Amino acid sequence: MNPIDFELRTDFIALHDLLKATGVAPSGGVAKMLIADGGVRVDGAVELRKACKIRPGQVVDVQGASIRMHAPTRPAPLT
Repeated sequence: MNPIDFELRTDFIALHDLLKATGVAPSGGVAKMLIADGGVRVDGAVELRKACKIRPGQVVDVQGASIRMHAPTRPAPLT
């Protein structure tokens, strides 16, 4: 599997947004189809919820890619 490390900048990211952000899916529509077709696993279990909250420590497997979620290495800037 092709490993991808993804650093979150917030507490979580929606599954379909993660697939777009990592380039696994070229668009939101394709990401949602992959999820609906049962082609996405979160921590080893098939995930059918497109807006499932993905958090640090979780692993998402899809189309030969394994996306590992990480907490930010530095705090977000204050606004």
